Amino acid sequence: MAEGREVATTGHRPRRGYPLDGGRDAPRARRADGRGCGDMAGTLKEDLKIEAMLDTVISMLSDSFVALESENTKLSGRRRNLTVELIEQICQQRNTRYSQDEHYDHASAFQKSLRGSDADAAIYYLAKMVASGEDPRFIARRLVVTAAEDVGNADTNALAVAMNAYKAVELLGFPEARIPLAQAVIYVARAPKSNETVVAIDKALRDIANGDDFPPPMHLRDSHYKDAAKYGFGEGYIYSHSEPQTYQQFLPDELVGRKYTL
Repeated sequence: MAEGREVATTGHRPRRGYPLDGGRDAPRARRADGRGCGDMAGTLKEDLKIEAMLDTVISMLSDSFVALESENTKLSGRRRNLTVELIEQICQQRNTRYSQDEHYDHASAFQKSLRGSDADAAIYYLAKMVASGEDPRFIARRLVVTAAEDVGNADTNALAVAMNAYKAVELLGFPEARIPLAQAVIYVARAPKSNETVVAIDKALRDIANGDDFPPPMHLRDSHYKDAAKYGFGEGYIYSHSEPQTYQQFLPDELVGRKYTL
């Protein structure tokens, strides 16, 4: 292959096939009656050797294609030609095992490590996903979700850190994006934890789904449109800044006293 020549990758894995083609070099088909086959045991032994060699070659090719796809993911958003030298460099790298199932397994372990305040485990799973060519935006989204769901108002800065990491990922791309991602991962993992936010919204959604779907009380309804006063909308509303100590009902009549927050 000429030096500097561009190589197009299609993302397809090489398929195992035996024989690879119908040419003269393919092992001969044996006849059922054995005639013209020569030494059957010797032929079978040679065929098994060939098949073992093919398995090794196909495995190496599969690893190379995984590496190429990983490199293409890292280069997304930037133009760069895949040269012979780059391909040779990639093929020498050790590629991690990372199937579709492992994609979800590692994302789950990553988020649970953040929730469990294990910064070391979270960094390891971050590194595993980065090394496997995971989309950095996917990693950043998991980080944002964890900051809101598992840290919440115990440290409101965690969400800001995670969002800034997401913006940095979009600005930088790999390999530089690994640094703000790691910074945010350590921060979120070490932050104090509270799941009050997700518990509160899910409880309210569950009540509505179960039929507790009621309109707001009359004094809270919009009074700015024509004829609103005629229906009593907004009547009796107290401006909270003017009388912060005065009690006022905000939940619907049917849900007075219902608690969603801790």
